[in-house]
Amino acid sequence: MIYTAEVEHMCPVAKGAYHGPAPIPEEGKWVQAKEIKDISGLTHGVGWCAPQQGACKLTLNIKDGIIEEALVETLGCSGMTHSAAMASEILIGKTILEALNTDLVCDAINTAMRELFLQIVYGRSQTAFSEGGLPIGGALEDLGKGLTGQVGTLYSTKAKGPRYLQLTEGYITRQALNENNEIVGYEFVKLGPMMENIKNGMDANEAVKKATSHYGQFENAAKYIDPRHE
Repeated sequence: MIYTAEVEHMCPVAKGAYHGPAPIPEEGKWVQAKEIKDISGLTHGVGWCAPQQGACKLTLNIKDGIIEEALVETLGCSGMTHSAAMASEILIGKTILEALNTDLVCDAINTAMRELFLQIVYGRSQTAFSEGGLPIGGALEDLGKGLTGQVGTLYSTKAKGPRYLQLTEGYITRQALNENNEIVGYEFVKLGPMMENIKNGMDANEAVKKATSHYGQFENAAKYIDPRHE
């Protein structure tokens, strides 16, 4: 260690008690995190790119500072989906510090990693008070049946009003309207279960029918429209 002449000529003064870092909640324990390996938990981070064209939700399951599980969900940018494919390979097995200082291909994914890093090192994880945290595979619980992302896509204009295109339940096929042309329900297809049935040998038309359901006052509506074409 090199010291300047001014410091060399200073007399030593005792520092006093060392209390260490404030403890943070981690998987049902209070931990004084001093090194990256002291960090554990499952949490989420959301990021956006510089032109704010797209967004990323990143979920990491971290055990002893190592990323054991990663879920990357993207929205609004076609290129980001391919960046996410690369990030899913890059992230696993790294420490959270390595991942923070790794180019994850896309600005939005990098930003999500930054936000997630800040949350988890401050103890703001989803599993902060869950004893033992979540097992590897816990991140998949964020997905819908058939392991499809839960995406909401809604479109509207002042002239023609709102169109429901996709909600948590699935792909919207019809909107139900009352006598005043107000939305009172909708019909949807659950894409995950539909694809599972097709993969298991069910006829595609039958699979669509089986995966179709509706919500709200659908059956007694005055009018039905295709939100994409009407």
